[in-house]
Amino acid sequence: MAQGASKVLRSYTSGGWRVGEAEGAPLHDAVTGAEVARISSAGIDMAAALEHGRAVGGPALRELTFHQRAALLKALASHLREHREELYELSARTGATLGDSKFDIDGGIGVLFAYSSKGRRELPNDTVYVEGNVEPLSKGGTFLGQHIATPLRGVAVQINAFNFPAWGPLEKFAPAFLAGVPSLIKPASQTAYLTEKLVELIVESGLIPEGSLQLISGSAGDLLDHVTGQDLVSFTGSASTAQKLRAHPAIVRNSVRFNAEADSLNCSILGPDAKPGTAEFDLYVKQLVTEMTVKAGQKCTAIRRAFVPAELLDDVAEAAGERLTKIKIGNPSNPDVRMGALASLEQREEVRRSLKALQGAGNIVFGDPEQVELIDADAEKGAFISPVLLKADPDRAEPHEVEAFGPVSTLMPYTSVEQVVDYAARGQGSLAGSVVSGDAVFARDVVLGVAPWHGRLLVLDADDAKESTGHGSPMPALVHGGPGRAGGGEEMGGIRGVLHHMQRTAVQGSPAVLSQVTGRWVEGAPRATDGVHPFRKSLAELKIGDSVVAGPRQVTDADVAHFAEFTGDTFYAHTDEDAARENPLFGGIVAHGYLVVSFAAGLFVSPEPGPVLANYGLENLRFLTPVKPGDALTVTLTCKQITPRENADYGEVRWDADVTNDDQESVAKYDVLTLVSKEKR
Repeated sequence: MAQGASKVLRSYTSGGWRVGEAEGAPLHDAVTGAEVARISSAGIDMAAALEHGRAVGGPALRELTFHQRAALLKALASHLREHREELYELSARTGATLGDSKFDIDGGIGVLFAYSSKGRRELPNDTVYVEGNVEPLSKGGTFLGQHIATPLRGVAVQINAFNFPAWGPLEKFAPAFLAGVPSLIKPASQTAYLTEKLVELIVESGLIPEGSLQLISGSAGDLLDHVTGQDLVSFTGSASTAQKLRAHPAIVRNSVRFNAEADSLNCSILGPDAKPGTAEFDLYVKQLVTEMTVKAGQKCTAIRRAFVPAELLDDVAEAAGERLTKIKIGNPSNPDVRMGALASLEQREEVRRSLKALQGAGNIVFGDPEQVELIDADAEKGAFISPVLLKADPDRAEPHEVEAFGPVSTLMPYTSVEQVVDYAARGQGSLAGSVVSGDAVFARDVVLGVAPWHGRLLVLDADDAKESTGHGSPMPALVHGGPGRAGGGEEMGGIRGVLHHMQRTAVQGSPAVLSQVTGRWVEGAPRATDGVHPFRKSLAELKIGDSVVAGPRQVTDADVAHFAEFTGDTFYAHTDEDAARENPLFGGIVAHGYLVVSFAAGLFVSPEPGPVLANYGLENLRFLTPVKPGDALTVTLTCKQITPRENADYGEVRWDADVTNDDQESVAKYDVLTLVSKEKR
C-alpha cells in the first residue's frame, strides 16, 4: 500500500473496490505521527452492499457443505500465512511490536485454521446441521420431532475495534463463513489500513466466493438502516457505543441478532497460598506485567483490577515494579523495544483522563502518565505512554467503573474469599478473569463465586503454566464475551459461534419425513434390503436406510464361561449362579454385554475384502435387556448417516445396530462407525 498522504482507503462492496467520494479524515502513524492514509466511505451504497451479500454471497456459500467451507478456510489461512510480512509491516504503524503483531495477525490466522479443523471434525459434510436427538412425540413412534439449524439468509455485519485490526475481523468472519453466511466488515478507522490490506489479500486470493466478504472503510453511514431480521450485527468496542447500536430502530424493529463484546474491567486474583518464592507468586506478577504491556495494554481482555491478599500487596507491587522497569518502550522496529505506542494521540489522552479518575481512589506506585523514556521515538509525535500501576481502595467505586484502555492496572487488597468474590462482581461483567493459586479448593470457591460475572476464567498454577495461553488470550474453541458491562454476548466458542449464524428450527413429522429432511435414518423410517449386503456397497452405491438382518445365534452357558475365562472378566453375574440369582436385576447368570456386541459383529459382518476399509468405533452403546444362556440374538444393521470426506477416496458411514432377543426386545443398541471407499475397490 502506498504511504503517501493522498491515498484514501478503499472499500470492497458489490463485487468491486471503491474509494469514498470525500477527501477523508487523516489516519496517522502511531509511532511517528506521519499521515498513513485518509479514510472516507462517502458515496458508498450501503443498501446495495447488503443486498449483494444476500443475493450473491449467501447463495454461493449455501451451495457448499460445511466441509467444503472448512477446506476453504484452511486454504485461506495458508494463503494469509504466506503474506504475514506485508501485514507485519503495516501493523508496526499501529504502534505494535512484532510480538504484538503476531498476537493479532497470527492469532487471527490461527482462528481460521481452528474453525477449519472443527468444521471437518464436528460438522457433517452437508448443508444442514442436525442438533440433538430425535424427540418422540407419540406412543406409536409415527410422530417425531428433530431440531435442525440452517444458515440465515442475510449478512453478518461485523463492526470491529481498533486494537485488533486483523484478529478482530477474522475471528468474526470464520464462524460466519463456516455457517454459510456472508460477512460485511466495518473496521475502526484508526487502524483500518491494516484491515484493508487483509481484505485485499483475501479477495485477490480468489479462494472464497464473491459476495462472501465485503469491507466498508470509514463511517458506517446508513448501513444499519437497511438490516433485516435475517441479518446479524456483531460489535466490538465501548459499552456506550454498544448500547446505542443495540437500540438502533432497525435492529429493534426487525429483532436483528445483535452480539456485543464491550470493554470490561477484567480481574486477576492471587491466592493466599502464593507467597513470595512460590511458583504461583512469580506467575501472577509475570502475567500482570504481560497483560499491561502486550499491545500497550490495548486489549479488551487485559487485567485492569489485580486483587491480592492484603498482606502480599506490597510484595506484589515491588515485584511488578521491578519487571516493569525492564520494559523498553519506543519504536517497534527497534529489536530492544518491548512495548510500542497506543493507537493514536487521541487514545493516549483518553488513557490520561481515565487515570486522573482512578487516582481519586488511590495512588500510582509505578510509572508517570506524562513522561516516558523512549527508544528511537519522539514523545511529542508518537502516542507513547508509560506503563502505570496503581494501588487503590477496593471499596471505592472508581476502580470498578473506570477503565484506562492502555498499559494500566490497579492493585487492590482483599482478606477473604467472600470479599474478593464481591469485589470481582463489582465490575458488573467481564470478558475474562484469572485465579493464580496452587490451592485447588480456593480456586474452586473463587471460580464458582465469580463465574456469573465472567465469560471466561483461567486458573493458573505450576501444573499448567508451561502450556497455558495466558489470561488475555481468547481461544477459538472457547467463548469470547461476557455478561453485563462486557456486552452480554458470545463469539467463537467452537461450533457455538457457527450456530449463532443459523436458525434453529423444530421439525415435526413422520420418521420417513425426518430422514429425508436431515439426511439421517431415523428409527421407524423405511429400511431397504435389496439382497446385496450393505458392506458390499461403495459410498457411491450406499443409501440411507440400506440394511441387513442377521441371525439368530443362540447364547450358551459354554459361550459365557469361555468369554469370562478368555477375557478375564469374571464378574459374579457371569460366573456365580447363586450370587447372580440374588441380583435383583438379573436373577441368574447373564451374558457379558461385550459378548453380545461381539456376537452381533460376527452376525452382521461381511468378511471378504470390499468397500469397507475399517471399523473405527462404537458410540451411544446401551445394554437394555439382560441376555441369558438360551436366548437367541438377531441384529439389524441400518445405514444411518453417510459423510464423504473432502479430498479423500473414502468417507464415514454411521450404522444403527439393534440387537434383539427371541421376544423382539432390544438387548443392545449402538452406532457402528466405519470408513468406506467412495468407489468399488
